[in-house]
Amino acid sequence: MRPTRAALVFNWAYLVLVLVLLYAPLVPPLLTAVSPGGHQPGLSGLTLKWYATLGESPVLTGAVRTSLVIAVITALATPLLALAAAMAVRELKAPRLVILAMLTPLFIPGVSMGLADAFFFTQIGIPPSFFTIVVVNVLWALPFAFLIVLTAMSTFDPVYLEAAYVHGAGRLRAFLDVELPLIWPGVLGAATFSVIVSFNETVRTSLVQGPYNTVQTFIWSRYLQVGLTPAVYALMSLMIALTLALVVGLAAANLRRRVTA
Repeated sequence: MRPTRAALVFNWAYLVLVLVLLYAPLVPPLLTAVSPGGHQPGLSGLTLKWYATLGESPVLTGAVRTSLVIAVITALATPLLALAAAMAVRELKAPRLVILAMLTPLFIPGVSMGLADAFFFTQIGIPPSFFTIVVVNVLWALPFAFLIVLTAMSTFDPVYLEAAYVHGAGRLRAFLDVELPLIWPGVLGAATFSVIVSFNETVRTSLVQGPYNTVQTFIWSRYLQVGLTPAVYALMSLMIALTLALVVGLAAANLRRRVTA
């Protein structure tokens, strides 16, 4: 039975309302970032001068470098850990216990988790440093990456592995030659999502950052010190654009794979 015209209108109106509520808050920062006077632009024109001022801050450029390095490390380490955990779900006799252990950190408040991490590092004699930031970012991204890899592995038919074993392949060779190429989009998706989570993490990082700044902790500290300025809005807009670009790129890669499959 096809939906009535009234039902279609209601569904589209509801979808538009949800999208407006989700994305409307992003509009003022984007507009302010290109406003000559540092407020929402009218008909007086647009400018990129606030973006040009971002390179004048050595603290910000250092924070950008730190964020990029941490994001790369997180993107490399997190999918490997997520892949190991997803394989444990399949191989061990307590899959529900593994899933529960991996997903529990998602339900712990960020401040509580960050303070717990900071206290733990203090107790074992590790001062706040670049290393502690990396660990916190990896641990926060890991549950999300685990879900992505686990979903990808759930679509894999183990009969392919059995066929590889029959033809003499060992477990490692069968995984590398048979399973990994088929679940690779999930691993790549986990890496991409880990980059996004790393770039957007603030609360946990701020509690273990020591002398280092990331882009997000820089934005937060600037907001607390001087409030929101056009330069901060410009930086925020760049972070929004970067996140959207990563998401769109991942979606396009998945769509291309489905078309060519």
